[in-house]
Amino acid sequence: MEKSPNYEIGYTLVGASVWFLCYVPANVTVFLIVFAGYIQAQMLALAEELLHLWPDAELHYKNLDFSEFRRYNFNKERVLNDFIRRSLEDIIRKHAMNVNLLKQLEELFAGAIALEFMLLMLGLIAELLGGLQDTYLEVIYAFVQVAMDCWIGQQVMDASVAFERAVYGCRWENFDVSNMKVVLQILGNAQRTMKLSAGGVTMLSFASLMSVVKSIYSAYTTLRTAIK
Repeated sequence: MEKSPNYEIGYTLVGASVWFLCYVPANVTVFLIVFAGYIQAQMLALAEELLHLWPDAELHYKNLDFSEFRRYNFNKERVLNDFIRRSLEDIIRKHAMNVNLLKQLEELFAGAIALEFMLLMLGLIAELLGGLQDTYLEVIYAFVQVAMDCWIGQQVMDASVAFERAVYGCRWENFDVSNMKVVLQILGNAQRTMKLSAGGVTMLSFASLMSVVKSIYSAYTTLRTAIK
């Protein structure tokens, strides 16, 4: 293997393997992290906006000039609820945009993530059968790849849950009937937790990671017994 031309051929094959097995998946993972992180940040920002909606409305009322106040017929409730209505409309629009973006992201990478999960699971099983003393570096790499995808999905789910809780905690009881109905509509949409899936087979989350680990270990022990 150390003599020409076997050395050159082996070196080329190793270089190609590094490119296809490390560089390309790493770039796809970075892309997922960036977009999922953007969605997570947007959902957390919307949750904070909801929690501060009523204080912001009161601050808006305090800073309202006389001419604007006269336009509302000097009615404080109208001022507050008009500000809340406009804010809720903006929140609905941004929430819908994030849901649509996550849907497009899942449609784009669903097949790739499912195939990646399958190949990484097979790779981990093969590496365990090969003996950890010889394959411990490969096991760490494959496990980190699986864990990273599950961590991304879990972060999106946590941000979605935080948004749902913020909808209920936005002090909606102070709103008028019209804005209460809007909040109820937002709550109904927020209760559909935003998730990333591996091709529709499993949702990316810490629970899925534990299921994957259990499946890998079960397959390993079964094959290990059969080989013996």
